[in-house]
Amino acid sequence: MERQATDVIVATRAALTQASALAVQYSFSILGALLLLLLGWFLSRLLHRWALSGLSHVRGIDMTLAHFFANVLRYAVLILVFVTALGQFGVQTASIIAALGAAGLAIGLALQGTLQNIAAGIMLLVLRPFRVGEYIETKDVTGTITEIGLFATELRTSDGLYRLAPNSTLWNTPVTNFSRERTRKHDLQVTIPSDRDIDNEIDRLLTIAREEPAIESAPPPQVFVDSLAENAATLTLRYWVPTPQWFRTTREMNRRVRIAFGQSLPEPPAEAAPAE
Repeated sequence: MERQATDVIVATRAALTQASALAVQYSFSILGALLLLLLGWFLSRLLHRWALSGLSHVRGIDMTLAHFFANVLRYAVLILVFVTALGQFGVQTASIIAALGAAGLAIGLALQGTLQNIAAGIMLLVLRPFRVGEYIETKDVTGTITEIGLFATELRTSDGLYRLAPNSTLWNTPVTNFSRERTRKHDLQVTIPSDRDIDNEIDRLLTIAREEPAIESAPPPQVFVDSLAENAATLTLRYWVPTPQWFRTTREMNRRVRIAFGQSLPEPPAEAAPAE
C-alpha cells in the first residue's frame, strides 16, 4: 500500500511538473501570438492608410481603385500575420498556405464571372476609355456614365432610365465616346435644283454657318458638291462644333437651312442628344 501511494505521488508530481512546463511554454507562445496579431493589425491599418494616401496623389488613379488596392494590401498583411501566429504553436504553415491556395483557386473558379468584372473594372479605371458624365455607345449599352464601380458601371439612358452594365461587357467590346473630344463634326446636306447657281447656293450656306456663333472658325465651315443627279445637285455643309453644344447647334442649323432653302432635312443621329 505504501509503495502504491508513493507511485501515485511520484506520478502526480511528474504530471504537475510537465503541466507547468507546458503552461509556461504555451503561455509564452500565446503571448507572442497575441502580440504578433496586435502588431500585425496596427501594421495593416498603417499600410492601408499609407497606400491610400499615396495612391490618391497619383495622377489618373481613381479613388475606387485606390481603395481596392489599399484593402488588398491590408488583408494580405493580416493573412500573413495570422499564418505566422499559428506557427508559434507548432502548426505547419506550409500546409496552411497550400490549403489557402487551393481554397483561392476553388473560389476563383466559382466566381469566374465576378472576377472578370473586377479585372475589367480595374482596366476601365486605369485606362479610362470613359469617365463619369460622358456619353458612350457600345453594341449593347448606350447612355451617360453616372458611376464606374469594380463590378459594374451605372448609366442613364437618353430617355432618363437607369441602366447597370457589367464591366466585362464594356471592356470586351468597342466603345464609342461621344463626349471625349473637344469638338465634333457635322455634315448637313442640301439638295438644290440643277437650274440654280451652285456658287450662289454655296455662298448662302457659308453665310448661314458663319452667322452661328457656336460653329468653330478653325477649321472653317466648308461647302462642296457631294453628288450630281439629272435634275439636282446635293451640297454638303461641313462644320465643327464644341461637343457640349453639338446637339443644340445641329438642330438650330437644320432650322435655319430649312427656312432659307424651303426643304426638309435629315435629322442628325439621335445618339448625340445626351451630349448637350
